[in-house]
Amino acid sequence: MLSATGIYQQYGDRVLFDHVSFVVMPRDKVGLVGRNGAGKSTMLKIIAGDIGCDEGKVVRSTGSTLGFLHQEMDMPSGNTVMEETLTAFAHIQQMEDRLAEINKEMETRTDYESDSYANMIEEFTSLTERFSLVGGITMEAEAERVLKGLGFKQGDFARPTTEFSGGWQMRIILAKMLLQRPDFLLLDEPTNHLDIESIIWLEQWLTTYTGAVITISHDRQFLDNVTNRTLEIDMGKVYDYKAGYSKFVELQKDRREKAEAAYENQQKVIAEKEKTINRFMAKATKTKMAQSMQKQLDKVERIELDQTNNAVMNLRFPKAPRSGAVTLNAKNVTKSYGDLNVLRGVDLKIDRGDRVSFVGQNGQGKTTLAKILIGLIPANDGDIELGHNVEVGYYAQNQAEELDGKKTLLETMEEASPPEMRTRLRQILGSFLFSGEDVDKKVSVLSGGERARLALACMLLRPFNLLVLDEPTNHLDMVSKDMLKHAVQNFDGTLIVVSHDREFLAGLTDRTIEFRDHKLYEHLGDINFFLERRQIDNMRAVELEKSKADSSAAPSGKSAPAKKASNLSHEEKRRLEKDIGNAERRIERLEKDIEKIHLQMSNPEFYNDEKRVEKTTAELKAKQDELDEVMEKWEAASEALG
Repeated sequence: MLSATGIYQQYGDRVLFDHVSFVVMPRDKVGLVGRNGAGKSTMLKIIAGDIGCDEGKVVRSTGSTLGFLHQEMDMPSGNTVMEETLTAFAHIQQMEDRLAEINKEMETRTDYESDSYANMIEEFTSLTERFSLVGGITMEAEAERVLKGLGFKQGDFARPTTEFSGGWQMRIILAKMLLQRPDFLLLDEPTNHLDIESIIWLEQWLTTYTGAVITISHDRQFLDNVTNRTLEIDMGKVYDYKAGYSKFVELQKDRREKAEAAYENQQKVIAEKEKTINRFMAKATKTKMAQSMQKQLDKVERIELDQTNNAVMNLRFPKAPRSGAVTLNAKNVTKSYGDLNVLRGVDLKIDRGDRVSFVGQNGQGKTTLAKILIGLIPANDGDIELGHNVEVGYYAQNQAEELDGKKTLLETMEEASPPEMRTRLRQILGSFLFSGEDVDKKVSVLSGGERARLALACMLLRPFNLLVLDEPTNHLDMVSKDMLKHAVQNFDGTLIVVSHDREFLAGLTDRTIEFRDHKLYEHLGDINFFLERRQIDNMRAVELEKSKADSSAAPSGKSAPAKKASNLSHEEKRRLEKDIGNAERRIERLEKDIEKIHLQMSNPEFYNDEKRVEKTTAELKAKQDELDEVMEKWEAASEALG
């Protein structure tokens, strides 16, 4: 058991925790939530003993162990990935080293009848039994399983840790922590450096974990899948909900409604008493009574409401200028960094109004292709053509970090703004929760979430019709993510989004492009349809099932033989129904596009422009070819469903 009692923490005039208490039992899976700046990370540091508190204490069961994954951890250098991971078994390795010493000694000693030799044999037997019990025989296999679950390949195990980026080094640290299996596991934003398949693997690992988990995360689906209890930090207090995140949101709303009602009632009572006190103070005979009433009123514990909890971004993308029918067309794109081949001869065509998500393991080329498509980096080979009148709005995953810390918020906006928008900059900043004197703050003092909001505000200063978002939810809290998703859903242009946040992607796109083995695999539907169609939760299992044909993912476009409808499972029937629905919607859109082209071609003046005729004819052929392909998929799914 872990108990926090009377925790009080104050920074300057601000009380972060006002004598809060809670208990975490063994096997509890706790989500620690609250708005940015509420003190979530500070609370984890206090629990871990990394920092002290002004008052109160944290007590753990005698002999219990604790692991704390946070964002400022450093990776020791000099080891390979496997060597560093195996340091999680330091106590087991000490036993292994001692067994090796005894083995060596046994080779040279001949005093078989002596007491010291008997003691040595006894120690060897005891150590061998303990070594087997604690997993010494299987520790390397266990380390390999966890590393692969977190996205490492077999060939990575012998590479030095220094060859990996900070995000991948954090995965090694996480692997070590999981292998140590502490009684209390504290995780501060564990999904920040993970891709979708690694997040799913971690969820599965944590749900079967026998210890207690306390985690901070802005990934709603991760919290729902892992936690069964939620601690909310709000205005210096901690509220305990025996529920996962989605249920907590409902309970939190109910609590706040009751708090608001209590606040309003109290304000009415206070107003009445103050009115009476003022009336009595005007009469000399009742002055003492008025003073007594004032003292009683001063002792009343006032109910406080956090007004900032109700403040949300007012995010709305500008109306997209009309572009050509084809937004972009990439053919035979290849990209390598030195000896590392990322993309190998990939093709991608995106039409006006398409909404596409890029998914797959980190390092498979999602961000690289996004940058190539909009001209930020060159390809080694291939052709990329942006359509007519295409204007790009791009949000990079590190965009918030690249803002100039020396500039103020207003100066940052002025630098990004066209002249005609200058008069509206303060208004725009206000809609992103930067009001009054906030606009004169230096960017360097902003939190990660505030920087992300400022970067989004800068992006909205110019109109665009192709929106490219690369991990846009990093650093955003739950409310801000919801606002961003709502705005993206209402964006009337073309969308490409790279994200590992399944809840954010759900319902946002109608095409999912999977990056795997230097190639692209297209799936109709959003991220949930993609995962359901695979009939697995862990996308990495696809690598183990290459022999199973997947009609919607095979590069050749050939479909696997369909099962008879009577032999289909409920899940397979549901998948096929969704495939048919997606195909029908796409067919309808393509037929409308073709009809528009035919309308253009019915005008005699159309044929006066030879280049226009050539381009439009090619566009018509491409649309018809695509329609034929979608029709084939619709027929195959319909036939399989019966």
